[in-house]
Formats: sequence, C-alpha cells, structure tokens
Amino acid sequence: MQAFFATVYIIWLRDVKRFTREGTRILAMLGQPLLYLLIMGQGLRSAFKMNIPGFDYLGFVYPGVIGMSVLFTAIFSSVSIIWDKQFGFLKEVLVAPVPRASIAMGKALGGSTTACIQGAILLILAPLAGVSLGLGQIIALAGLMFTMAFAVASIGTLVAARMETMEGFHLITNFLTLPMFLLSGAFFPLNTAPAWMQPLMRIDPVFYGVDALRNVIYADSPVRPYVVAQTVTVDVIILLAFSFVMIGLGMLSFSRTE
Repeated sequence: MQAFFATVYIIWLRDVKRFTREGTRILAMLGQPLLYLLIMGQGLRSAFKMNIPGFDYLGFVYPGVIGMSVLFTAIFSSVSIIWDKQFGFLKEVLVAPVPRASIAMGKALGGSTTACIQGAILLILAPLAGVSLGLGQIIALAGLMFTMAFAVASIGTLVAARMETMEGFHLITNFLTLPMFLLSGAFFPLNTAPAWMQPLMRIDPVFYGVDALRNVIYADSPVRPYVVAQTVTVDVIILLAFSFVMIGLGMLSFSRTE
C-alpha cells in the first residue's frame, strides 16, 4: 500500500510540475473559455431572456465556461500518458516493482489538479460575468471543480491506456469532448432543451458538474430553482459514482498493460 501511494504521489507531482512550467499552455487553454464567455455570452445575452427578476445570461453561462475549461484541461492532460509511452518513461514504470494501478490514479489526480488550477484562474475573473463570490462559495466551487475534473480525467486516463499514438488519442477524445460540452447545459438549462435531448444530457457527467457549480453560484438567488436540475448533493453523488467506475476501469486497464 505504501508503494501504491508513493507512486501516485510521484506521478502526480511530475504532471503538475510539467503543467506549471508551461505558462503558454495555461494561457492558450484559457483563451477558448474566455472567448465563449465574452463573445457567445455577450452575443446571446439579449436573445436568451427569462422573465425572472435577477436573471442575467452572462452569469448563467459563467459556470458553464468553468465546466468547459475543466473538461478540456482534464481530458487532454491524459495525452502525457501517450508521451510517456513513446519516450520510454512509462515502460520503466511498468517494469518497476510498483502497483500498475497507481499509474492510473496518479495520472487522474495530476489531470484533476491542473484542471483545477485552470478553473481557479477563471474564478478570479468572476466580476467580468457580473458574478460576486464569497469565500465559502469559492471553497465549495474549488471542491466541485476537482470532483468534476477527476471524473473527466479518469475518462482520459482510460482512453490513453488503450491508445498507442497521439492521433488515436485525439481522435477518440475529440469525439467524446464535443458532445460532452454541448450537452453539459453550459448555454441552456435542462428544462428548455428538447425532450429527446434531455436524457442525453442526463448521461453526460459534465452536466452534473456544471449543475453543481450553478447550484453554488446561485445559492442565495431567487433564480436558482429555474436554472438548476437537481440539488448539489445529487450532482456530487452522481459525479463520484461515475468517477469510481471510470478510475476503476482505468486502473484495471493499466494492470493489464504489457
């Protein structure tokens, strides 16, 4: 057990250090969410209105933009597994006398941490969306971002464990991330979506992450019942269950890697 946690820590630390040393990568990955917030949020602001006192579309989109940033950062962080395969690092770890499942856990935690760093930067920009956050809300949002990031990073870890090339990894992850983002409820609430789309939204893990973030941001607002699908407790339980399944499959996949 000690070897398991030691390996998890080493792999986690390695990925976090790699991320923090690449300042241009952080700036580049912030660009897309900011464009969605400032261009789409502002552009659709006048078109998307609800007859609810206090509702503002830019504030509604804000947690969706955080969710998008966490989604893309967490899932694409797993590309480091492909790099490690190609440059021989992973082979050295696989032949070492350490539990292989610890590799999957370390990678998922590393991706979750880097995604949270990205999301934390967006929390600083909350005033741009007209959102005011208290300390308690910031702490709650950080915990929710990590929970959502771990669920998504676990998907990336599972995919990367089965892929041998960058091209294969990007093909699968791009196929997954676009519908996950579009069905996340980032730009429209569940109750305004077509009936055929609502079941698809409910099988999207990012939907529960965005809904949880929205629950916290609108905690004391009369708008809350109109923009959330369920309580934050339900959102977190579903995210944790999904994470447990995905990381379990990822650990199993690494255990069988030759």
